[in-house]
Amino acid sequence: MKSNQLTRGEQRRVMYVENKNGLIDSVAARIGWVEFSKTGRTVYYRGKSLQACAGGGISGNFIDADTREEYWISGVKKCGSNVHYAESVSVLIDEDAEEEVARLRA
Repeated sequence: MKSNQLTRGEQRRVMYVENKNGLIDSVAARIGWVEFSKTGRTVYYRGKSLQACAGGGISGNFIDADTREEYWISGVKKCGSNVHYAESVSVLIDEDAEEEVARLRA
């Protein structure tokens, strides 16, 4: 596993994932477990392959390989506010990630 700012050398990590073009299972943003490719340039979440945007995207830092939708993926902030201050987005924490999110925010 290649260590970078996103992966921190981990194969699996709880992350904030926001679809900038639509919804992820009925909400715009979720916090849940993601897995990384060996290079860390592809993130796997809820059956999606999200590839890092070369040079950055318009509003996201990853793009869905199949639908071409942009996603913003980042670490979970301790203060709990991952949403951009100018946006109003519903965020749902995946059930299997609740304990880890509570640990990160403690």
